[in-house]
Formats: sequence, C-alpha cells, structure tokens
Amino acid sequence: MRVEWCNVQSSDATPLSDGDEQLLAALLDGMEAGLCAFDRDGVVTHWNSEAARILGWSADEAVGRYGFAGWAARRADAEEVLALLLAVMDGPGRQVHEFALLTKDGRRVLVRTQSAAVHGADGHPAGVYCAFSEVHAQIDLERSIALSEALFDDTSSGVVLIDADLRPAVVNLYAAKVLHSSRDALLGRPLGELLDQGAEELESALQHVLAEGAPPAPSELWVSLRDDTSGKRYCWRSGFVRLGSPLGEEPVPLGVGWLFHDVTEAKLAEQEASQLRFRSNQLHRAALAAAEFEEPMEAATCFLDFALAGFAEHALLDVLGDGGRLVRAAATPAGASGPVLPLAGAIPVRYGEGHPALQAVERPGSVRASFGAYAAADPAAAGRIDEWAAARRWPPGTVHGLCAVLRSRGRTLGVVTFLRGAGRRPFERADAAFAEDVAARVAVALDLTGRLG
Repeated sequence: MRVEWCNVQSSDATPLSDGDEQLLAALLDGMEAGLCAFDRDGVVTHWNSEAARILGWSADEAVGRYGFAGWAARRADAEEVLALLLAVMDGPGRQVHEFALLTKDGRRVLVRTQSAAVHGADGHPAGVYCAFSEVHAQIDLERSIALSEALFDDTSSGVVLIDADLRPAVVNLYAAKVLHSSRDALLGRPLGELLDQGAEELESALQHVLAEGAPPAPSELWVSLRDDTSGKRYCWRSGFVRLGSPLGEEPVPLGVGWLFHDVTEAKLAEQEASQLRFRSNQLHRAALAAAEFEEPMEAATCFLDFALAGFAEHALLDVLGDGGRLVRAAATPAGASGPVLPLAGAIPVRYGEGHPALQAVERPGSVRASFGAYAAADPAAAGRIDEWAAARRWPPGTVHGLCAVLRSRGRTLGVVTFLRGAGRRPFERADAAFAEDVAARVAVALDLTGRLG
C-alpha cells in the first residue's frame, strides 16, 4: 500500500518516493517509543516495530483496523480511547494521556501517550499520530531526569561532568561554590586554570577512569585553588563514574562524572589529633630517655632530639650568660641533619636588634619568623633566603624559624630555636604550643643542675 505522509510542520503535502518511504519506515522502526497513526476516521495507518514489541501485534495485524476495539483494547474502553486520541485534531499542540491497552496474549499494559494532529495539504487535520511507551519505563526515565536535576541543583555534594577532553561540561551549585566561581564561568576551562596544587593528580584520576573505569573506593585529593591568594589547601573526598553512550554497540566514553565533598575541616582535625598523639608520645619517650643521663646538658639535648622528628630540621639552644647575653650552648650540625650536640666554649651569639630570639626573651614567650612561603618557592629567591638566614645567624637554607623562651622558677634561662627549610610549611600556633612545651622541659633539665646559678 502506497502511503502519502504529511509534514506536521508544513501545510504542503508531497507524495513520497519509494526511497523516501523506505527512509520513513527505517526512522519509525528505529524509534525507542511505540508509534501508531490514524486517519481522520480512526483507521490505523502506521505501526512501528516498538509498538509491535510492546503489544505483540505486528504491523500487518494492526494497519487497516478501526481504532483499538476488539484487539488492542477492551471494547468497554476502546471508544473512549479513540475519542481521546482523535480529539487532538480539534485543538492546538500535543496531548498526553494514560490508558490501558491489551497485548496479543491478553495482558493489560498501562501506557502513556503523546498525540498530535497531522495536517493535510489544505491545512485541515488529516489524522493523528500517537507515540506511546509503557508507564513504568516512562517513570524510570522521569526518575533519572529528576535525579540528574536534583544532583545539579539541590545536593550538598559537588557534581561535575568532565568531557573526554578533561574539561568541565556541567557543574552544580555546590561545586561552583567550592571552586569559588560561577557555574557558567567554569565550563570548558582546563583544570589547570582552576586548580594549582592537585591538578595533575585529578587529571590522572580522570584519565584512569576513562581508560579503565571507576576505582573501587573514593579517594581523597588535596588541592589548592589558583585564584585563592591565601594558599589554603582543601581536601576533597572524590568518587568517579565513567559515562558511556547507551546508543552504540561498544561503550563510547562520553566523559566522567566527578562527585566530591569538601572534608577539609574533618581531615585537618584528624591530622591535628594524630600529630598531637605523636608529639605527646615523643615527649613521653624523651622524658624516659632524659632520666637516664647524668649530665644536665645531655638531658636537655635529648628533649630537643626527640622534638625534631617530623617537626623541624635544626634546633639551637642558647642560654643566658654573664651580662645577660645569649650564649650558644648546643646545636644541630649546620650543613646537614643530625643530633643536637653541646658546643665547647661560651661565645656570645651576635644577634642583631629585633632578632626573634631576643624578642622571645623580652616578651617572654614564643616568636615565629618566616622568609615567606611564596618567595621560598621561587628558585630566584634562593640567594636572598641565604642572606635572610645569615642575618639571623641561622644555617643556610633556613626559611622558617620559631623561638621559644626557657623559663623555670620565674626566671628566664635562655631560648630554644627550631628551624625549617623551604620544603616545609611555616610554623603555626599548634607548633608554637609544642615548642613551648619542649622549652619548659629543657628549662627544668637545665635549672635543676645549677648550671645557670
């Protein structure tokens, strides 16, 4: 049977050639929804393969029948169903309905339909086409869409769709907030423009997901933002999902779904607790070891040796000598790491005015000094770092210093100084508290011996 099909968008109707009919048939059969069409009298003119799959009636069995009565719907429902479908010819746009149809083996299937009028050459309705699918399949699709929209609007986790070129394609509100930008401004930008530290690790993880699939467990990435001048580091607990096209025979990677949550505060608290346990354990071990030394200076340097582990590269011990000047009593080797060793002689240290050690004595308390984290990372600053350290009588390469006063029985006995190089972070408040604890133990060890009078 030769069919003339009318373009819904136009009032012109053109007879289809054999090639056009074959193309039309292929398009109809390739649809993922069932499709049928009726002429204005209610006779079925088209029936695609998905309609045959859903209901079991072939195109040969369906085309030419009047409505659904006696085959695809119960007789009690058939007239009402057909009336609903044909009514779209009397109004504009599409209409959506839900009703039950019958399969060839007698089962009832609830379907959701979208119907629209087909217009003839004269502009008047010539029939109706109707696309339908099983309701549960439509509900599954709507749930997936609703979930996707919720993830990109209301969720409290970051969700970013990364394309195959490793650039953000879709960004939700949480992710934009964490990245300190707007959703639109992030799209299409290389990750290296968004992240400073951690960009390479993230790109490596994304490449692995595209090639091998998602890792079995979430990973924690430490990153810093390129536009964040504070240099603060963030910890994002991240999970990854490879996105593949369902339309190809072989899975075609479309990109990666990156889901993450900012756990910086929790990780910092966890690290702080772990660091506190380690340092407390070090002080406990130092106290047990120091108790076995007869010489007070050996007991004092023992505390410094245990304190240096994971804390600093160098330690200097200066005590107040005659005339109230600081005298170097013990120190680590200047050129390399090593234990804190007592020094022979009593040569005053020529600290300049405003030196952190002198400030610690004047307060009394602890004083932190730093060449600067950003300047230290600049290779051109290496010479200036050594000049800065030499001016303070500290070993070459020193970038951060922390001086804590030695106090016992209401007297100032000296100063202990901890030093870090360019590969370490500046001393923080927690570090100052630990240094003060160590200084108190060193001061007691020195004071009890009568070494300082």
